[in-house]
Amino acid sequence: MTKTYLMNSLIEKMQSPDQDFRFMGLNDLMSEIKQDPASFIGDEPTETKVLKQVLSLVEDRISEVKNQAVKCLGQLIKIIRETQMELVVDSLINFSVGKDDELRDISGLALKTITSELPLEGKITPRACAKLAPKLLQQVSNMETPPETLIETLSTLSILITRFPVHVSDPSLTPHPLPAIAPLLSHSRPAVRKRAILTLSQYVPVAPPVLVNDLLQNYILPFLAPNANLEKQRTTVHLVAAIIRQAPQQLTPVYNDIIPGVVKAVQRDDDELREGCIQALETLLLRSPAEAASFLSSIVQIGNQFIKYDPNYAGPDDGEDEEMADADDDDDEDADLDEYSDDEDTSYKIRRASTKLLAAVITTRPELLTSLYKEVSPVLISRFGDREKTVRLEVWATYGVLLNQTSMYGGLPQSQENDSAMRKRKRDSEERMDVEETPYTLLRSQVSSLSKALLQQLKSPKTPPPTLQAGFQLLHALLGVLPGCLSNQITPIATISQSVLLQSPATSTSSLHLACLSFIALYFATHAPGTFSASLPALSPVLLKSAGEKHPRVASEAFRVFSALLNATRPVKNGEWAERLYDQAFQRLSTHDTDAEVRGCAEDCIADLWICAADVIKPKGGKEWQAICRTTGNTGGAVRVVTKVARDVEMSDDWVNCCVEWIMGLLKKSERGGKPEIFIALDTLLRRYSSGVPTDLPPTMVPQIRPYISTTDISLLSHALTIITVLLELCPTATFPEVERELLGDIYQIAHSPLVSGAALDSLLMFFSSLVQADSQIATHVVPSLATSAEKANKSDTNLANVAKCIGQVVQSAQGVAAGTIAVYSKYMKRSSKSKSTTSVVVLSLLIVGELGRFIDMSKQQDTFNNTIEHFAAEEEEIRAAAAFAAGNIAIGNLHQFLPAILRVAESDPHKKLLSLHALKESRSSRIARMGSSKVLQSSSGRPSFNTRRMRRTVHAMLPPPVWANLLQHIPRDISHSFTLASMTRILQHAPTVVSAIRHTLAESSPSYDELLASLIMDFLDLIHDKDLNVRRLALSALNSAARTKPHLIRDHLPTLLPSLYAEMEVNPDLIRTVQMGPWTHKVDDGLDARKTAWETLYTLLDTCLTKLDLSIFLSHLLAAISDPSDEIKVIGHMLLARLSASPTTSIALAQRLDELTPSLELTMRGTAVTKDTVKQDIERAAELRRSTMRAVAALSKIDSAGSAPKFDAFVEESRKNEQWGQEFRELLGH
Repeated sequence: MTKTYLMNSLIEKMQSPDQDFRFMGLNDLMSEIKQDPASFIGDEPTETKVLKQVLSLVEDRISEVKNQAVKCLGQLIKIIRETQMELVVDSLINFSVGKDDELRDISGLALKTITSELPLEGKITPRACAKLAPKLLQQVSNMETPPETLIETLSTLSILITRFPVHVSDPSLTPHPLPAIAPLLSHSRPAVRKRAILTLSQYVPVAPPVLVNDLLQNYILPFLAPNANLEKQRTTVHLVAAIIRQAPQQLTPVYNDIIPGVVKAVQRDDDELREGCIQALETLLLRSPAEAASFLSSIVQIGNQFIKYDPNYAGPDDGEDEEMADADDDDDEDADLDEYSDDEDTSYKIRRASTKLLAAVITTRPELLTSLYKEVSPVLISRFGDREKTVRLEVWATYGVLLNQTSMYGGLPQSQENDSAMRKRKRDSEERMDVEETPYTLLRSQVSSLSKALLQQLKSPKTPPPTLQAGFQLLHALLGVLPGCLSNQITPIATISQSVLLQSPATSTSSLHLACLSFIALYFATHAPGTFSASLPALSPVLLKSAGEKHPRVASEAFRVFSALLNATRPVKNGEWAERLYDQAFQRLSTHDTDAEVRGCAEDCIADLWICAADVIKPKGGKEWQAICRTTGNTGGAVRVVTKVARDVEMSDDWVNCCVEWIMGLLKKSERGGKPEIFIALDTLLRRYSSGVPTDLPPTMVPQIRPYISTTDISLLSHALTIITVLLELCPTATFPEVERELLGDIYQIAHSPLVSGAALDSLLMFFSSLVQADSQIATHVVPSLATSAEKANKSDTNLANVAKCIGQVVQSAQGVAAGTIAVYSKYMKRSSKSKSTTSVVVLSLLIVGELGRFIDMSKQQDTFNNTIEHFAAEEEEIRAAAAFAAGNIAIGNLHQFLPAILRVAESDPHKKLLSLHALKESRSSRIARMGSSKVLQSSSGRPSFNTRRMRRTVHAMLPPPVWANLLQHIPRDISHSFTLASMTRILQHAPTVVSAIRHTLAESSPSYDELLASLIMDFLDLIHDKDLNVRRLALSALNSAARTKPHLIRDHLPTLLPSLYAEMEVNPDLIRTVQMGPWTHKVDDGLDARKTAWETLYTLLDTCLTKLDLSIFLSHLLAAISDPSDEIKVIGHMLLARLSASPTTSIALAQRLDELTPSLELTMRGTAVTKDTVKQDIERAAELRRSTMRAVAALSKIDSAGSAPKFDAFVEESRKNEQWGQEFRELLGH
């Protein structure tokens, strides 16, 4: 069937008098277009007929047909010719100005649909925008356009501005959007004004500055005057808030003119205006926190004033919460106050907006927590009993934000006063009291009034579940900040909790039960037993009832509460609740259909009963273990319980035997999941035999463990070797024959595997140590067997260093074979023309001798050391490296004899200097630090060979931190006792060495050198300004090390360091050079390494010094990262975005900048165009960068932007629908 015939048949369907046929014809047309977008290529007449028929159905009398026609137009607009597109736009514009209301609405919907479906790129898009925008703007400018049409037209313009800002901001566009839309701010219909405000705010970011200034002078500033018309002032305030939300930078120059007007307008007697002003101030705080700083005092005052605004409440301001609480108590006389129902009173909106305003202050100004606790916290507490439920919940949520900020930032200096207190001691007692005023101390002083006000609101039986849930969540947050602070409130807490838990959890109240139980668990964990012991008789029955509930999450949480209670009251000698808890847990474990989470929590409760209430559980006879130690289903929790009890409780050997048998049964299962935990449990159990491991156990256990002695799973190999080692230690007689017969041959093969490293290698060395200790005679067989196995293996699959380590461990555990081993392998090291030793044999011999030299004094084998030094001149690189390793380790055995010899080689033979330094690096220790550090530097610094980066890096890595600390201490000081680069280089000769010294010392997490570093660190980090690019990079790396391991040393200096750090993040065109590579030119950025190090440092600071970062400045620079020319820095920028979006504190600030991030993210997502010169690596690199961008966008999309980022929302929606990467993006989003 040809396309023409198919389209004609669809046209016939759409012309049918039957509405179902018309609907199905449109539906089939849409399916065909989606399947084959080239349906109309080369057939313009058919295209015209189809398009006209679809347009005619927009006027259909059946609504379903009209809606389907609109959807069909959205698909057609992507594939039709430009001339046809003009027909569609003209037709829909004509429909929208007609008198038929239904046709006008459906045409408006069609215009929005085709605007939304226009492709972002392509030839049709500019033409469509050029045709559509003037038509829409003319319609907006027409005074006779009906209000409903205006609203739809403005909505379409909003979509056009959001998706195609470049086309709509074209200077040649007539009429221009700002002059056309601005007059609508005076329209008589509020809905039109509201829509005009939104459209204007979306256009302002891309509008020419001249037009924006005209908008400010003619439509904003005049109407912020104190005597301005109320209606126009309301509209103006809403417009200001919308522009700040969309483009705060456009208003930054005139904030000093705008914000005072908004602040004064709050005091006018108009509720709607007040609410708008307060919302505008909230937006200002969230979008421009730095610019809002100068108005902060007035903003806080407004928030504190209007959070109490309740003109219909006649009570006094002071003690308002207590009076409201009393009103709640008197249910009969003042029932009207329980549920505030005056529909005409909108004052609650002002109180709610004021509460959100204070929440914005708390969120954006964590450094002012101390003053916020003095000024804002008491006001919030006084409004805990607000009569309007939504306001009350908003107040509690705001106080929760204050607690979260305190938890994150409360331990750090809060003001200049506190900072100065760290530098000098206050003398006056009053001043000392001020120093002690921290957010924590101020919160503690307010806990009493806070808890009373909150609990007063919760105790009423009429309190709805959402309010109770919010109350328990706030109490939970309070305990998270101040553990143990509710000791005096146990009685009302127990009463309220009891009343909540007595009710069975329903679908609507299960969240309340969970919040209540979670709080009780935290209360038990953070308070002394004496605090709540008197309330246990009242609480334990309802907690036991909750543990028996059918709702799985409620039952699980109840068992967690009991676990917290058991650990808090440990040891429990007697208690009826413990007996009943055991019965409840055992019942759950005995039932086969118990929910997995409930079962796991019940198992944990049994473990806690054994650990904390042994006297209660021991008489039960251990029947619970039959239910716990099952072989079917999920056994991970049971394994964890057995491990926990075995580690903490003295159990009988019979119990250990039964558990070992059960564990070995689980080990036979083929699934890999949970095997590491099983091995850990087995290790714990084997060590708990009071009378020793039974002799019949190793013969049965070793064969079962043999399958795991393999490099297939390195993690399980480590665990399996650990178990064999434990058996060799605890039961050597019975274990050794089995190991020799079953495992030793396989372990020889594993010993030379390059896959074995880290924990697996440590376990392997421990195994050989235990093996030799179990039978000292085996050492003479193990050493040659290990060497022979390595020699026979494929050289590409052999790690000779591992073999040498194993042999070294064997010899160290059986030193009787040391002399023979040294003699055997020393003969392979002799350099002579007659030597037939292969390279691998020589390398292995050198490595073995090096390993033995660590613990054996080889001063009597001087020839061996001399032969090692001679191998420094070998032709093979691997022999030279092995010789340096051996020489350095031999020196450890006798520093006085061998260290001078290595130093002499370093000084006398330039060709062997680097290898000598590698040898010294191997032998570095605290003794070397005292004996040889100055000699090494003197023999290296200041010489031409030291100028090579490889040589300097070797010297830097050679010396341990004590050496660097020693050198730093002895750097000369000038008269002012400050360090200068000149004085340091007199000792170390090179600035890179200076910075490396501090960097290596900072790498130590130990606080040993903190006092020394505190006085030096800023002098060293000042090298960030050095002219040498390499020095700057090393200084940035040192700052990164400090931020990671010693943030306390730099935190207070960040205001000085951050501007320099931000400066290094900028692309410096002077450092970019062009390199000719054959017929191609390639740009090389010499500043990339330093820039990358700067971004990595900022990523570290985000983890360790978040409180010292100004988020607005941080985010401004982050925009540069995601548009950097380097893909590596783009990826770091994406990681920073993901990290910021995951934090509740930073995500609020990030939400306001999403639209600014969108263009760069969108550009990276699209990638560069594929040309004939594009190679496969470029395509793969672009795909990986796109995946990085998608991960960042997916993380950002989880932020609640509350509609403040339409561009970003549109970008996310476009990405979801994208044919190329939409599927992968939807998977990242999780739906």
